[in-house]
This record gives sequence, C-alpha cells and structure tokens, in this order.
Amino acid sequence: MRHGERHDGGMTSTDSIVRRVRRAVMSGDDLGRAIASEVQRANELALGEATLTEFHESDVAHRVTGFGFLQPHLDDPTVEEIWINDSRAVFVARSGLHERIPADLSAEDVRTLVERMLRRSGRRVDVSQPFVDASLPDGSRLHVVIPPITREHWSLNIRKFSTSVRTLDDLVTHGAIAPEAKRVLRTAMVEGRTVLVSGATQAGKTTMVCALLSELDVTERIVTVEETFEIATGHPDTVAMQCRGASLDGLGEITLRRLVKEALRMRPTRLVVGEVRGDESLDLLVALNSGIPGLCTIHANSSADAVRKLVTLCQLAGGVSEAFVTATIRATIDLVVHCRMDGDGQRRVVDIARPVASNRRGALATESLWAQQ
Repeated sequence: MRHGERHDGGMTSTDSIVRRVRRAVMSGDDLGRAIASEVQRANELALGEATLTEFHESDVAHRVTGFGFLQPHLDDPTVEEIWINDSRAVFVARSGLHERIPADLSAEDVRTLVERMLRRSGRRVDVSQPFVDASLPDGSRLHVVIPPITREHWSLNIRKFSTSVRTLDDLVTHGAIAPEAKRVLRTAMVEGRTVLVSGATQAGKTTMVCALLSELDVTERIVTVEETFEIATGHPDTVAMQCRGASLDGLGEITLRRLVKEALRMRPTRLVVGEVRGDESLDLLVALNSGIPGLCTIHANSSADAVRKLVTLCQLAGGVSEAFVTATIRATIDLVVHCRMDGDGQRRVVDIARPVASNRRGALATESLWAQQ
C-alpha cells in the first residue's frame, strides 16, 4: 500500500509524516533530509506495527512541495489532461485517448488539492462562485466546478500543454500538418495575415496558435489576451494578459472585452485572442479593421461554421448589422485553419480556407486553399 493509505488507532500515515516534515522544515531542517529521516522512521514503525504499509520519499515530497497524488501525472510528459469526477474516479488522457487510474482519495483530499492549486492564482471557488479557471505554475489550465452545480462531488480538469510541439516544423514531424500546408501558413504569418484557428475541444487549436507565433520575426510585438493563461511563446517582445473575476463585493472584474480594448493601447503588431466566444468578438473585429494583424481561436465544426459563428457572435454583441459584420470579416480575416482530432487521438490540420461572399447579398462562405486528401 502506498500514498493515500488511511490508518486508525494512531498508526502512522502519510499525512502524519507530512506534518512532521513540515514542522522539521519550519524549525530549520533541510527539506530533503527531513523527508528521508521521517520516511525511514515511519517504515521502521510500520514494521513494529506488523502492517504491510511501505512509505516512499517521492510520495511525501509530492505532498509537501507539489500536488500530491496528481504530481507524478503532472510531471509525466505523455499525459495531456487529468480530470477528477469524484475522489475515486480519476482519469488521464494520453494521445487523445483516456483511461481511469487507481485512486484512493477522500473528498477532503480533493478539496485540499484544489485550494493548494488556487493559492498562487489569487482566484477562489465557493458557493457564491462555483466555477473557477486558473493557471498552474507549469502553465497547465485548471477548471473546477463544485456542488450544488455538480450533483455531489468536486469536479476538476487539468489541461496540460505540449512542450514538445512549438513550431510548424514540429507539427510536420508529428504528422499534424502537411509540408505544403506549413508553407501556406508560414507565408501568411510572415506577410502579416490574420488567422482564425477553428476546431472542437482538444483539436489542437492552442498548439497551432503557439506554432504560428513561433514564425514571427523578433521585431514583432505580441500582445495576448485570454480568460486564463494558455498561450506560451518564447518571443522576446510579448505581453500576456488574462481576465479576472469580481471580488467578494462584486468589484474588480476584468473581462476579455476589456482586455482587447486595453491591448490596442499597447502598440501591438500582433493581437492574439485565446478564444473568441462572446462580446469581445466585435471589439476584436474592430481592432483588426484598424490594420492590426490578429490570431485567435474559435470552437467550430468546420472553417465555414467558424466564420458563420463569428458573424453571429458579433451580432449578439449588439449595435451592428449583418452587412457590416460580413464585410468586415471578409476584409480582415485572411485564413481559417481548421483542426481536428481523429478517432485514434491524432490531431491534424484538415482545411485551410479564406472567407468569401457566397451571393450578391454578401452572405459568407469559405473557399478552400488547401485540404487534407
């Protein structure tokens, strides 16, 4: 038996080891030495208690400095996503396919884990705010929902982002994009085109955005705006901003729409919006119409659906006609890159298109420039 084992009658447990290690460190002891000493002591006591329990330094280290039971999976580069439905229903996804993993957690363990994850973010989750999105120190995205929105248990998702795929060349190597499609996209970025990346959840949209940004010259200035930090770029001139929820008294909320407006005051040569899904779509369109090239993602089933959805979102923002929106999209959105995850978990670009007028009234459609054969 390993991490998460519970003992009654005062016997040694992982929790008691963690408490002793923390007391030792607060008294000035070295962390590594304290862990080794307390684990050795606990294993010697376990032999005297005639139990089959064996304690491990790695388990204690994960509890003290990391995120406990989940830390090995967070450290595993093959794991793409982790989610917990309840304390005994834990899943991980690798290469687009998921599996249930053994777990022996309590409801309190899950709550403590969430609180530790949120500590650095400054965000909170409670009955008055039962949803929360936050970034973990490694850049992974955390999403939590709690009762009474969920039926009974706390639910959390952790989406990790690939560190092995950073460029269009990496995508070619991984079979996610064809060489001829790569050339089309590289040319578009170098020439200052605006690109809309579409696809379903987990289709690889954020990875594509990061790969496209890697093609930019060092003289560019990139400003990214997101609900929660996800986009990672090694570009030397980048400013990243994320939204903020309201405080307990209902003040201080920073919306994505506000961030788009603020970004325009920061002299961007590229404006990147992590995901377009609401009123900010209209502000983005106005910004693009002022001559700033952009890059953004949108959930859609095809490139044609993506432009139609963008029209709808802009109209829902209010105060504009369909004719204005469709004309502006044709003038500002140069390419729509549609991504898809196949049944075997392989993510790939399946279509690169451009918006065009489908009839004399100006309704939008797309014209394919490249499609997967």
